[in-house]
Amino acid sequence: MTSATPSHRPGLPVRYADFGSIAEALDYAAQGPTGFNFYSGKGVLSEALTYARLRDEAITLARRLLGAGLQPGERVGLIAESDGDFVRAFFACQYAGLVPAPLPLPAAFGGKDTYIAHIRRMLESCGATAAFGPAMLGDWLAPAVAGLGLRMSGTLDQLATVAPHQGDLPPQDPDGISYLQFSSGSTRFPMGIAVTHRAFLSNAAHVGRSGLMIGDGDRCVSWLPFYHDMGLVGFLLIPMACQVSVDTLPTREFARRPLIWLDLISRNRGTISYSPSFGYELCARRAETLPTDGIDLSSWRSAGIGGDMIRPKVLANFASRFAANGFSAGAFVPSYGMAEATLALNFTPRGQGAQVDVVDSIVLENEHRAVAPANDGDRSRTFVLCGRILPEHEIEVRDAAGSPQPQRRIGRIFVRGPSLMTGYYGAPEETARVLDAEGWLDTGDLGYLLDDQIVITGRAKDLIIVNGRNLWPQDLEWTAEAEVASLRSGDVAVFSVDNGLEEEVVTLVQCRSPDPAARDSLTDAIANVFRSRHGVLSRIVLVPPHSLPQTTSGKLSRSRARAMYLDGAFTAANAAPVAKSA
Repeated sequence: MTSATPSHRPGLPVRYADFGSIAEALDYAAQGPTGFNFYSGKGVLSEALTYARLRDEAITLARRLLGAGLQPGERVGLIAESDGDFVRAFFACQYAGLVPAPLPLPAAFGGKDTYIAHIRRMLESCGATAAFGPAMLGDWLAPAVAGLGLRMSGTLDQLATVAPHQGDLPPQDPDGISYLQFSSGSTRFPMGIAVTHRAFLSNAAHVGRSGLMIGDGDRCVSWLPFYHDMGLVGFLLIPMACQVSVDTLPTREFARRPLIWLDLISRNRGTISYSPSFGYELCARRAETLPTDGIDLSSWRSAGIGGDMIRPKVLANFASRFAANGFSAGAFVPSYGMAEATLALNFTPRGQGAQVDVVDSIVLENEHRAVAPANDGDRSRTFVLCGRILPEHEIEVRDAAGSPQPQRRIGRIFVRGPSLMTGYYGAPEETARVLDAEGWLDTGDLGYLLDDQIVITGRAKDLIIVNGRNLWPQDLEWTAEAEVASLRSGDVAVFSVDNGLEEEVVTLVQCRSPDPAARDSLTDAIANVFRSRHGVLSRIVLVPPHSLPQTTSGKLSRSRARAMYLDGAFTAANAAPVAKSA
Protein backbone atom coordinates (compact mmCIF):
# COMPACT_ATOMS: atom_id res chain seq x y z
CA MET A 1 0.00 0.00 0.00
CA THR A 2 1.34 3.42 -0.97
CA SER A 3 2.08 5.79 1.90
CA ALA A 4 2.18 9.55 1.75
CA THR A 5 5.53 11.27 2.07
CA PRO A 6 6.39 12.33 5.64
CA SER A 7 6.21 15.79 7.18
CA HIS A 8 9.59 15.54 8.88
CA ARG A 9 12.98 15.37 7.17
CA PRO A 10 15.54 14.24 9.78
CA GLY A 11 19.11 15.11 8.91
CA LEU A 12 18.22 17.60 6.17
CA PRO A 13 18.40 21.19 7.45
CA VAL A 14 15.71 23.51 6.15
CA ARG A 15 16.89 25.93 3.48
CA TYR A 16 14.73 28.86 2.50
CA ALA A 17 15.15 28.81 -1.28
CA ASP A 18 18.78 29.98 -1.14
CA PHE A 19 19.58 28.41 -4.50
CA GLY A 20 20.57 29.57 -7.95
CA SER A 21 17.68 27.97 -9.81
CA ILE A 22 14.50 25.95 -9.35
CA ALA A 23 16.33 22.85 -10.55
CA GLU A 24 19.01 23.37 -7.90
CA ALA A 25 16.27 23.69 -5.27
CA LEU A 26 14.88 20.31 -6.33
CA ASP A 27 18.37 18.79 -6.24
CA TYR A 28 18.55 19.71 -2.54
CA ALA A 29 14.98 18.70 -1.66
CA ALA A 30 15.67 15.31 -3.28
CA GLN A 31 18.13 14.54 -0.48
CA GLY A 32 15.23 14.17 1.95
CA PRO A 33 12.08 11.99 2.14
CA THR A 34 9.44 14.67 1.52
CA GLY A 35 7.49 15.25 -1.68
CA PHE A 36 4.13 15.64 -3.41
CA ASN A 37 1.08 13.48 -2.69
CA PHE A 38 -1.83 13.40 -5.13
CA TYR A 39 -5.30 12.42 -3.95
CA SER A 40 -8.54 11.63 -5.72
CA GLY A 41 -11.67 13.70 -5.22
CA LYS A 42 -12.70 11.17 -2.58
CA GLY A 43 -9.49 11.70 -0.65
CA VAL A 44 -7.76 8.47 -1.68
CA LEU A 45 -4.00 8.67 -2.25
CA SER A 46 -3.28 7.98 -5.93
CA GLU A 47 0.44 8.79 -6.06
CA ALA A 48 3.20 9.66 -3.62
CA LEU A 49 5.98 11.37 -5.54
CA THR A 50 9.07 11.98 -3.44
CA TYR A 51 11.32 14.84 -4.45
CA ALA A 52 14.06 12.26 -5.07
CA ARG A 53 11.94 10.32 -7.56
CA LEU A 54 10.62 13.52 -9.11
CA ARG A 55 14.16 14.70 -9.74
CA ASP A 56 15.17 11.46 -11.47
CA GLU A 57 12.05 11.32 -13.62
CA ALA A 58 12.21 15.01 -14.49
CA ILE A 59 15.82 14.71 -15.67
CA THR A 60 14.93 11.68 -17.81
CA LEU A 61 12.01 13.59 -19.33
CA ALA A 62 14.19 16.68 -19.84
CA ARG A 63 16.60 14.64 -21.96
CA ARG A 64 13.71 13.36 -24.07
CA LEU A 65 12.36 16.87 -24.60
CA LEU A 66 15.77 17.98 -25.83
CA GLY A 67 16.09 14.80 -27.87
CA ALA A 68 12.81 15.69 -29.59
CA GLY A 69 14.44 18.86 -30.91
CA LEU A 70 13.23 21.44 -28.41
CA GLN A 71 15.80 24.14 -27.70
CA PRO A 72 16.60 25.89 -24.39
CA GLY A 73 14.58 29.07 -24.04
CA GLU A 74 11.61 27.81 -26.04
CA ARG A 75 8.17 27.89 -24.44
CA VAL A 76 6.17 24.75 -23.69
CA GLY A 77 2.43 24.91 -22.95
CA LEU A 78 1.36 22.52 -20.19
CA ILE A 79 -2.31 21.97 -19.35
CA ALA A 80 -2.13 22.08 -15.59
CA GLU A 81 -3.94 19.01 -14.35
CA SER A 82 -3.55 18.40 -10.60
CA ASP A 83 -1.40 15.31 -11.07
CA GLY A 84 2.12 14.00 -11.14
CA ASP A 85 2.49 14.23 -14.91
CA PHE A 86 2.10 18.01 -14.92
CA VAL A 87 4.65 18.27 -12.11
CA ARG A 88 7.13 16.01 -13.93
CA ALA A 89 6.74 18.05 -17.11
CA PHE A 90 7.14 21.37 -15.30
CA PHE A 91 10.38 20.34 -13.61
CA ALA A 92 11.63 18.61 -16.77
CA CYS A 93 11.41 21.99 -18.47
CA GLN A 94 13.52 23.47 -15.67
CA TYR A 95 16.31 20.93 -16.22
CA ALA A 96 16.07 21.26 -20.01
CA GLY A 97 16.24 25.06 -19.92
CA LEU A 98 12.76 25.29 -21.45
CA VAL A 99 10.12 27.75 -20.26
CA PRO A 100 6.90 26.05 -19.13
CA ALA A 101 3.64 27.98 -19.48
CA PRO A 102 0.90 26.37 -17.36
CA LEU A 103 -2.48 26.44 -19.11
CA PRO A 104 -5.90 26.29 -17.43
CA LEU A 105 -8.32 23.40 -17.30
CA PRO A 106 -11.74 23.80 -18.96
CA ALA A 107 -13.68 24.33 -15.71
CA ALA A 108 -13.64 28.15 -15.87
CA PHE A 109 -14.89 28.36 -19.47
CA GLY A 110 -18.30 28.31 -21.09
CA GLY A 111 -17.76 25.26 -23.31
CA LYS A 112 -15.40 23.33 -25.53
CA ASP A 113 -15.13 25.89 -28.32
CA THR A 114 -14.47 28.78 -25.93
CA TYR A 115 -11.81 26.77 -24.11
CA ILE A 116 -10.07 25.72 -27.32
CA ALA A 117 -9.96 29.31 -28.57
CA HIS A 118 -8.60 30.53 -25.22
CA ILE A 119 -5.82 27.91 -25.10
CA ARG A 120 -4.91 28.65 -28.69
CA ARG A 121 -4.52 32.37 -27.98
CA MET A 122 -2.36 31.60 -24.95
CA LEU A 123 -0.06 29.39 -26.99
CA GLU A 124 0.16 32.01 -29.73
CA SER A 125 0.86 34.83 -27.27
CA CYS A 126 3.88 33.08 -25.79
CA GLY A 127 5.15 31.60 -29.05
CA ALA A 128 5.03 28.04 -27.75
CA THR A 129 6.83 25.36 -29.75
CA ALA A 130 5.26 22.39 -27.92
CA ALA A 131 2.16 21.69 -25.84
CA PHE A 132 1.20 18.77 -23.61
CA GLY A 133 -1.87 17.80 -21.66
CA PRO A 134 -3.66 14.83 -20.09
CA ALA A 135 -5.12 12.14 -22.33
CA MET A 136 -8.68 13.07 -21.34
CA LEU A 137 -8.22 16.47 -23.05
CA GLY A 138 -6.54 15.12 -26.18
CA ASP A 139 -9.58 15.85 -28.35
CA TRP A 140 -9.56 19.45 -27.08
CA LEU A 141 -5.82 20.09 -27.34
CA ALA A 142 -5.55 18.86 -30.93
CA PRO A 143 -7.78 21.58 -32.48
CA ALA A 144 -6.24 24.19 -30.18
CA VAL A 145 -2.79 23.61 -31.70
CA ALA A 146 -3.86 22.85 -35.28
CA GLY A 147 -1.91 24.99 -37.74
CA LEU A 148 0.37 26.53 -35.13
CA GLY A 149 3.41 24.66 -36.40
CA LEU A 150 4.40 23.19 -33.04
CA ARG A 151 7.24 20.70 -32.99
CA MET A 152 5.11 18.34 -30.94
CA SER A 153 1.90 18.20 -28.92
CA GLY A 154 -0.20 15.61 -27.12
CA THR A 155 0.57 13.57 -24.02
CA LEU A 156 3.89 12.94 -22.32
CA ASP A 157 3.59 9.26 -23.26
CA GLN A 158 4.52 10.21 -26.82
CA LEU A 159 8.04 11.00 -25.59
CA ALA A 160 8.63 7.41 -24.50
CA THR A 161 10.07 6.45 -27.91
CA VAL A 162 12.19 9.58 -28.31
CA ALA A 163 15.94 9.02 -28.07
CA PRO A 164 17.17 11.04 -25.08
CA HIS A 165 19.71 13.82 -25.36
CA GLN A 166 23.08 12.42 -24.25
CA GLY A 167 25.10 15.55 -23.58
CA ASP A 168 25.17 17.84 -20.57
CA LEU A 169 21.96 19.54 -19.59
CA PRO A 170 21.93 23.30 -20.20
CA PRO A 171 23.39 25.52 -17.45
CA GLN A 172 20.87 27.36 -15.28
CA ASP A 173 20.84 31.15 -15.54
CA PRO A 174 19.49 32.77 -12.33
CA ASP A 175 18.32 35.75 -14.39
CA GLY A 176 16.78 33.62 -17.11
CA ILE A 177 13.02 33.14 -17.37
CA SER A 178 12.00 30.13 -15.31
CA TYR A 179 8.32 30.00 -16.30
CA LEU A 180 5.44 32.07 -17.65
CA GLN A 181 2.50 32.60 -15.31
CA PHE A 182 -0.57 33.74 -17.18
CA SER A 183 -2.53 36.49 -15.49
CA SER A 184 -6.00 35.52 -14.34
CA GLY A 185 -7.75 37.66 -16.93
CA SER A 186 -9.91 39.59 -14.47
CA THR A 187 -9.43 42.86 -16.36
CA ARG A 188 -8.01 41.85 -19.74
CA PHE A 189 -6.99 38.85 -21.79
CA PRO A 190 -4.37 36.84 -19.88
CA MET A 191 -0.75 37.69 -20.64
CA GLY A 192 2.31 35.62 -19.84
CA ILE A 193 4.10 37.04 -16.80
CA ALA A 194 7.82 36.35 -17.11
CA VAL A 195 9.26 35.15 -13.80
CA THR A 196 12.99 34.58 -13.46
CA HIS A 197 14.65 32.03 -11.21
CA ARG A 198 15.98 34.89 -9.10
CA ALA A 199 12.55 36.51 -8.68
CA PHE A 200 10.90 33.25 -7.68
CA LEU A 201 13.64 32.26 -5.26
CA SER A 202 13.54 35.69 -3.63
CA ASN A 203 9.79 35.42 -3.10
CA ALA A 204 10.05 31.84 -1.88
CA ALA A 205 12.81 32.72 0.59
CA HIS A 206 10.85 35.60 2.13
CA VAL A 207 7.56 33.71 2.19
CA GLY A 208 9.19 30.69 3.78
CA ARG A 209 11.27 32.53 6.35
CA SER A 210 9.19 35.63 7.17
CA GLY A 211 5.71 35.22 5.74
CA LEU A 212 4.80 31.69 6.85
CA MET A 213 7.84 30.85 9.02
CA ILE A 214 8.08 27.36 7.58
CA GLY A 215 9.93 24.75 9.64
CA ASP A 216 10.48 21.01 9.89
CA GLY A 217 7.16 19.28 10.45
CA ASP A 218 5.11 21.73 8.43
CA ARG A 219 2.84 20.20 5.82
CA CYS A 220 0.87 21.89 3.03
CA VAL A 221 -2.58 20.84 1.81
CA SER A 222 -4.14 22.34 -1.31
CA TRP A 223 -6.91 22.09 -3.89
CA LEU A 224 -5.80 25.24 -5.72
CA PRO A 225 -5.11 24.95 -9.47
CA PHE A 226 -1.57 24.78 -10.76
CA TYR A 227 -2.40 27.28 -13.51
CA HIS A 228 -2.97 30.01 -10.91
CA ASP A 229 -0.12 31.63 -8.99
CA MET A 230 -1.48 30.64 -5.58
CA GLY A 231 -1.55 26.99 -6.60
CA LEU A 232 1.61 26.88 -8.74
CA VAL A 233 3.89 29.04 -6.63
CA GLY A 234 2.24 28.74 -3.23
CA PHE A 235 1.62 25.01 -3.18
CA LEU A 236 4.01 23.52 -5.69
CA LEU A 237 7.18 25.57 -5.98
CA ILE A 238 7.59 27.24 -2.58
CA PRO A 239 7.01 24.02 -0.57
CA MET A 240 9.57 22.24 -2.74
CA ALA A 241 12.06 25.10 -2.35
CA CYS A 242 11.61 24.80 1.43
CA GLN A 243 11.59 20.95 1.37
CA VAL A 244 7.98 20.60 2.60
CA SER A 245 5.56 17.80 1.74
CA VAL A 246 2.33 18.75 -0.04
CA ASP A 247 -1.02 16.94 -0.24
CA THR A 248 -2.96 17.92 -3.39
CA LEU A 249 -6.64 17.42 -4.25
CA PRO A 250 -8.01 17.86 -7.79
CA THR A 251 -9.30 21.39 -8.23
CA ARG A 252 -12.33 20.28 -10.24
CA GLU A 253 -13.47 18.01 -7.39
CA PHE A 254 -13.33 20.61 -4.64
CA ALA A 255 -16.75 22.14 -5.30
CA ARG A 256 -18.35 18.69 -5.17
CA ARG A 257 -16.74 17.57 -1.93
CA PRO A 258 -15.23 20.59 -0.16
CA LEU A 259 -15.07 18.86 3.22
CA ILE A 260 -12.52 16.40 1.79
CA TRP A 261 -10.09 19.34 1.96
CA LEU A 262 -10.63 19.68 5.70
CA ASP A 263 -10.61 15.91 6.18
CA LEU A 264 -7.20 15.71 4.48
CA ILE A 265 -5.83 18.45 6.73
CA SER A 266 -7.15 16.48 9.68
CA ARG A 267 -5.84 13.06 8.60
CA ASN A 268 -2.34 14.20 7.60
CA ARG A 269 -2.03 16.94 10.26
CA GLY A 270 -1.65 19.68 7.70
CA THR A 271 -0.35 22.99 9.00
CA ILE A 272 -0.53 25.36 5.99
CA SER A 273 -3.38 25.70 3.52
CA TYR A 274 -4.89 28.62 1.58
CA SER A 275 -8.16 29.44 -0.13
CA PRO A 276 -10.08 32.40 -1.52
CA SER A 277 -13.15 33.39 0.51
CA PHE A 278 -15.51 31.16 -1.46
CA GLY A 279 -13.65 28.02 -0.36
CA TYR A 280 -14.22 28.76 3.31
CA GLU A 281 -17.84 29.69 2.60
CA LEU A 282 -18.48 26.47 0.69
CA CYS A 283 -17.10 24.36 3.55
CA ALA A 284 -19.22 26.14 6.16
CA ARG A 285 -22.36 25.69 4.06
CA ARG A 286 -21.68 22.02 3.38
CA ALA A 287 -21.10 21.42 7.09
CA GLU A 288 -24.69 22.46 7.74
CA THR A 289 -25.90 19.21 6.14
CA LEU A 290 -22.95 16.80 6.49
CA PRO A 291 -21.30 15.48 9.68
CA THR A 292 -17.88 16.83 10.66
CA ASP A 293 -17.38 14.93 13.91
CA GLY A 294 -14.22 13.16 12.74
CA ILE A 295 -12.45 16.30 11.51
CA ASP A 296 -9.70 17.73 13.73
CA LEU A 297 -8.30 21.07 12.53
CA SER A 298 -6.12 21.82 15.54
CA SER A 299 -2.92 21.32 13.49
CA TRP A 300 -3.90 24.03 10.97
CA ARG A 301 -1.80 26.96 12.12
CA SER A 302 -1.78 29.02 8.87
CA ALA A 303 -5.19 29.23 7.20
CA GLY A 304 -4.33 31.59 4.39
CA ILE A 305 -6.84 33.80 2.68
CA GLY A 306 -6.19 35.70 -0.54
CA GLY A 307 -6.70 35.73 -4.28
CA ASP A 308 -9.75 38.01 -4.10
CA MET A 309 -11.43 40.58 -1.87
CA ILE A 310 -11.60 39.08 1.60
CA ARG A 311 -15.08 38.70 3.07
CA PRO A 312 -14.83 39.07 6.87
CA LYS A 313 -18.28 37.57 7.54
CA VAL A 314 -17.30 34.44 5.63
CA LEU A 315 -14.21 33.98 7.81
CA ALA A 316 -16.18 34.63 11.00
CA ASN A 317 -18.79 32.06 9.99
CA PHE A 318 -16.14 29.48 9.16
CA ALA A 319 -14.29 30.02 12.44
CA SER A 320 -17.53 29.74 14.42
CA ARG A 321 -18.68 26.62 12.57
CA PHE A 322 -15.40 24.75 12.98
CA ALA A 323 -14.35 25.94 16.44
CA ALA A 324 -15.65 22.64 17.82
CA ASN A 325 -13.31 20.88 15.36
CA GLY A 326 -10.25 22.60 16.84
CA PHE A 327 -9.99 25.46 14.37
CA SER A 328 -8.63 28.71 15.80
CA ALA A 329 -9.67 32.05 14.32
CA GLY A 330 -6.14 33.23 15.04
CA ALA A 331 -4.92 30.84 12.34
CA PHE A 332 -6.27 33.02 9.55
CA VAL A 333 -3.48 34.64 7.52
CA PRO A 334 -4.89 37.38 5.27
CA SER A 335 -2.34 38.06 2.54
CA TYR A 336 -1.86 40.27 -0.48
CA GLY A 337 0.00 39.60 -3.69
CA MET A 338 -0.24 38.99 -7.41
CA ALA A 339 1.39 36.96 -10.16
CA GLU A 340 3.30 40.06 -11.31
CA ALA A 341 5.18 39.87 -8.00
CA THR A 342 5.65 36.08 -8.31
CA LEU A 343 3.05 35.48 -5.59
CA ALA A 344 2.91 37.15 -2.19
CA LEU A 345 3.85 40.63 -0.98
CA ASN A 346 2.16 41.09 2.39
CA PHE A 347 1.45 38.73 5.28
CA THR A 348 -0.32 39.35 8.55
CA PRO A 349 1.74 38.53 11.66
CA ARG A 350 1.42 34.95 12.85
CA GLY A 351 -1.49 34.56 15.25
CA GLN A 352 -3.10 37.91 14.40
CA GLY A 353 -5.98 36.34 12.51
CA ALA A 354 -8.35 38.38 10.37
CA GLN A 355 -8.08 41.79 12.02
CA VAL A 356 -10.58 44.29 10.62
CA ASP A 357 -10.97 48.04 10.26
CA VAL A 358 -14.56 49.29 10.52
CA VAL A 359 -14.88 52.59 8.68
CA ASP A 360 -17.55 55.22 8.14
CA SER A 361 -19.24 54.45 4.80
CA ILE A 362 -20.54 57.98 4.33
CA VAL A 363 -17.06 59.47 4.62
CA LEU A 364 -15.64 56.72 2.40
CA GLU A 365 -18.18 57.42 -0.34
CA ASN A 366 -18.32 61.18 -0.26
CA GLU A 367 -14.96 62.57 0.78
CA HIS A 368 -11.88 62.48 -1.40
CA ARG A 369 -10.33 59.10 -0.56
CA ALA A 370 -10.58 59.65 3.21
CA VAL A 371 -10.96 56.73 5.62
CA ALA A 372 -12.45 57.45 9.04
CA PRO A 373 -13.18 54.95 11.84
CA ALA A 374 -16.91 54.36 12.27
CA ASN A 375 -18.73 55.42 15.42
CA ASP A 376 -21.68 53.56 16.89
CA GLY A 377 -24.70 54.16 14.70
CA ASP A 378 -22.71 55.15 11.62
CA ARG A 379 -23.30 53.32 8.38
CA SER A 380 -20.10 51.29 8.19
CA ARG A 381 -17.91 49.17 5.94
CA THR A 382 -15.52 46.51 7.20
CA PHE A 383 -12.13 45.88 5.60
CA VAL A 384 -9.57 43.19 6.48
CA LEU A 385 -5.95 44.11 7.19
CA CYS A 386 -3.64 42.17 4.85
CA GLY A 387 -0.31 42.51 6.62
CA ARG A 388 3.09 44.07 6.22
CA ILE A 389 5.29 44.05 3.16
CA LEU A 390 7.96 41.32 2.88
CA PRO A 391 11.61 42.18 3.63
CA GLU A 392 13.54 43.84 0.76
CA HIS A 393 10.23 44.98 -0.76
CA GLU A 394 8.50 48.37 -0.65
CA ILE A 395 4.88 49.45 -0.87
CA GLU A 396 3.37 52.88 -1.42
CA VAL A 397 -0.17 54.20 -1.63
CA ARG A 398 -0.24 57.14 -4.09
CA ASP A 399 -2.75 59.76 -5.10
CA ALA A 400 -3.59 60.67 -8.70
CA ALA A 401 -0.54 62.93 -8.86
CA GLY A 402 1.77 60.12 -7.76
CA SER A 403 2.42 61.43 -4.25
CA PRO A 404 2.69 58.88 -1.41
CA GLN A 405 -0.27 59.07 0.94
CA PRO A 406 -0.33 58.96 4.74
CA GLN A 407 -2.25 56.37 6.72
CA ARG A 408 -6.01 56.18 6.18
CA ARG A 409 -5.90 57.80 2.74
CA ILE A 410 -7.02 55.62 -0.17
CA GLY A 411 -4.84 55.60 -3.25
CA ARG A 412 -3.40 53.39 -5.92
CA ILE A 413 -1.01 50.73 -4.64
CA PHE A 414 2.54 50.54 -6.00
CA VAL A 415 5.14 47.94 -5.03
CA ARG A 416 8.84 47.38 -5.68
CA GLY A 417 11.25 44.58 -4.86
CA PRO A 418 13.26 41.58 -6.07
CA SER A 419 10.21 39.34 -6.56
CA LEU A 420 8.75 41.38 -9.41
CA MET A 421 8.36 40.06 -12.95
CA THR A 422 10.65 41.17 -15.73
CA GLY A 423 7.50 42.02 -17.69
CA TYR A 424 4.68 40.58 -19.76
CA TYR A 425 6.18 38.23 -22.31
CA GLY A 426 6.23 39.76 -25.77
CA ALA A 427 4.20 42.78 -24.66
CA PRO A 428 6.59 45.70 -24.03
CA GLU A 429 3.86 48.34 -24.20
CA GLU A 430 1.76 46.58 -21.56
CA THR A 431 4.87 46.13 -19.44
CA ALA A 432 5.73 49.84 -19.67
CA ARG A 433 2.18 50.70 -18.66
CA VAL A 434 2.54 49.02 -15.24
CA LEU A 435 6.29 48.85 -14.54
CA ASP A 436 8.35 52.04 -14.49
CA ALA A 437 12.08 52.63 -14.95
CA GLU A 438 12.65 52.70 -11.18
CA GLY A 439 11.13 49.26 -10.74
CA TRP A 440 7.77 50.33 -9.28
CA LEU A 441 4.80 48.15 -10.27
CA ASP A 442 1.36 49.72 -10.56
CA THR A 443 -0.80 46.94 -9.09
CA GLY A 444 -4.08 48.40 -10.31
CA ASP A 445 -5.46 47.98 -6.79
CA LEU A 446 -6.77 50.65 -4.45
CA GLY A 447 -6.18 50.61 -0.72
CA TYR A 448 -4.76 52.37 2.30
CA LEU A 449 -2.17 51.82 5.01
CA LEU A 450 -3.03 51.25 8.66
CA ASP A 451 -0.30 50.51 11.23
CA ASP A 452 2.03 49.66 8.34
CA GLN A 453 -0.39 47.00 7.10
CA ILE A 454 -2.06 47.24 3.71
CA VAL A 455 -5.84 47.31 3.44
CA ILE A 456 -7.27 46.51 0.01
CA THR A 457 -10.48 48.29 -0.96
CA GLY A 458 -10.88 47.08 -4.55
CA ARG A 459 -9.67 47.25 -8.12
CA ALA A 460 -9.23 50.76 -9.51
CA LYS A 461 -11.06 49.83 -12.72
CA ASP A 462 -14.05 48.55 -10.76
CA LEU A 463 -14.67 51.70 -8.70
CA ILE A 464 -18.07 53.22 -9.51
CA ILE A 465 -18.42 57.00 -9.22
CA VAL A 466 -22.02 58.23 -9.31
CA ASN A 467 -22.98 61.79 -8.41
CA GLY A 468 -19.66 62.26 -6.64
CA ARG A 469 -20.04 59.10 -4.55
CA ASN A 470 -17.41 56.34 -4.55
CA LEU A 471 -19.21 52.99 -4.68
CA TRP A 472 -17.45 49.65 -4.36
CA PRO A 473 -19.16 47.00 -6.51
CA GLN A 474 -18.36 44.19 -4.10
CA ASP A 475 -20.29 46.01 -1.35
CA LEU A 476 -23.44 45.91 -3.47
CA GLU A 477 -22.81 42.33 -4.59
CA TRP A 478 -22.22 41.05 -1.06
CA THR A 479 -25.24 42.90 0.32
CA ALA A 480 -27.54 41.36 -2.29
CA GLU A 481 -26.14 37.86 -1.78
CA ALA A 482 -26.38 38.15 2.00
CA GLU A 483 -29.87 39.64 2.24
CA VAL A 484 -31.80 38.05 -0.63
CA ALA A 485 -32.42 34.46 0.38
CA SER A 486 -32.41 32.89 -3.08
CA LEU A 487 -28.96 34.25 -4.03
CA ARG A 488 -25.64 32.49 -3.61
CA SER A 489 -22.06 33.72 -3.69
CA GLY A 490 -21.07 34.64 -7.22
CA ASP A 491 -24.64 35.27 -8.37
CA VAL A 492 -24.29 39.06 -8.69
CA ALA A 493 -22.08 41.35 -10.79
CA VAL A 494 -22.25 45.14 -10.44
CA PHE A 495 -20.63 47.74 -12.68
CA SER A 496 -21.43 51.09 -14.26
CA VAL A 497 -22.05 52.16 -17.86
CA ASP A 498 -22.45 55.50 -19.55
CA ASN A 499 -26.03 55.65 -20.83
CA GLY A 500 -25.47 58.95 -22.62
CA LEU A 501 -26.79 61.06 -19.78
CA GLU A 502 -24.97 59.77 -16.70
CA GLU A 503 -23.17 56.81 -15.19
CA GLU A 504 -25.78 54.11 -14.61
CA VAL A 505 -25.28 51.28 -12.11
CA VAL A 506 -26.09 47.91 -13.69
CA THR A 507 -26.59 44.72 -11.69
CA LEU A 508 -26.49 41.32 -13.40
CA VAL A 509 -28.15 38.62 -11.31
CA GLN A 510 -28.17 34.89 -12.00
CA CYS A 511 -31.77 33.71 -11.66
CA ARG A 512 -32.74 30.02 -11.51
CA SER A 513 -36.50 30.41 -11.68
CA PRO A 514 -38.51 30.70 -14.93
CA ASP A 515 -41.60 31.84 -13.03
CA PRO A 516 -42.42 35.47 -13.91
CA ALA A 517 -43.74 36.25 -10.44
CA ALA A 518 -40.60 34.86 -8.79
CA ARG A 519 -38.40 36.84 -11.17
CA ASP A 520 -40.29 40.06 -10.46
CA SER A 521 -40.02 39.37 -6.74
CA LEU A 522 -36.24 38.84 -7.01
CA THR A 523 -35.82 42.06 -8.97
CA ASP A 524 -37.85 44.05 -6.45
CA ALA A 525 -36.01 42.54 -3.49
CA ILE A 526 -32.58 43.49 -4.85
CA ALA A 527 -33.71 46.98 -5.83
CA ASN A 528 -35.17 47.54 -2.37
CA VAL A 529 -32.02 46.29 -0.63
CA PHE A 530 -29.81 48.60 -2.70
CA ARG A 531 -32.10 51.55 -2.08
CA SER A 532 -32.45 51.01 1.67
CA ARG A 533 -28.90 49.89 2.47
CA HIS A 534 -26.86 51.96 0.01
CA GLY A 535 -29.17 54.63 -1.37
CA VAL A 536 -28.41 53.36 -4.86
CA LEU A 537 -30.64 53.07 -7.91
CA SER A 538 -29.67 50.26 -10.26
CA ARG A 539 -30.85 48.59 -13.43
CA ILE A 540 -31.41 44.96 -12.45
CA VAL A 541 -30.83 42.43 -15.26
CA LEU A 542 -31.70 38.79 -14.64
CA VAL A 543 -29.38 36.39 -16.46
CA PRO A 544 -29.31 32.58 -16.74
CA PRO A 545 -27.50 30.41 -14.17
CA HIS A 546 -23.74 29.98 -14.76
CA SER A 547 -23.70 32.84 -17.29
CA LEU A 548 -21.59 35.33 -15.32
CA PRO A 549 -17.99 35.05 -16.57
CA GLN A 550 -15.17 34.00 -14.30
CA THR A 551 -11.41 34.27 -14.53
CA THR A 552 -9.30 31.10 -14.69
CA SER A 553 -8.86 31.36 -10.91
CA GLY A 554 -12.60 31.31 -10.30
CA LYS A 555 -13.07 35.03 -9.60
CA LEU A 556 -15.92 37.03 -11.05
CA SER A 557 -14.73 38.97 -14.10
CA ARG A 558 -16.66 42.24 -13.91
CA SER A 559 -14.90 43.64 -16.97
CA ARG A 560 -16.00 40.69 -19.11
CA ALA A 561 -19.50 40.81 -17.62
CA ARG A 562 -19.71 44.50 -18.53
CA ALA A 563 -18.42 43.83 -22.05
CA MET A 564 -20.95 41.02 -22.52
CA TYR A 565 -23.75 43.31 -21.34
CA LEU A 566 -22.73 46.08 -23.74
CA ASP A 567 -22.47 43.54 -26.57
CA GLY A 568 -26.04 42.43 -25.95
CA ALA A 569 -25.23 39.00 -24.55
CA PHE A 570 -27.99 39.44 -21.97
CA THR A 571 -31.29 40.11 -23.72
CA ALA A 572 -33.24 43.28 -23.12
CA ALA A 573 -36.24 41.17 -22.15
CA ASN A 574 -34.48 40.30 -18.90
CA ALA A 575 -33.80 43.91 -17.95
CA ALA A 576 -35.85 45.37 -15.13
CA PRO A 577 -36.62 49.09 -15.09
CA VAL A 578 -34.29 51.29 -13.11
CA ALA A 579 -35.47 51.25 -9.51
CA LYS A 580 -37.14 54.46 -8.45
CA SER A 581 -36.47 56.07 -5.12
CA ALA A 582 -39.20 55.88 -2.53
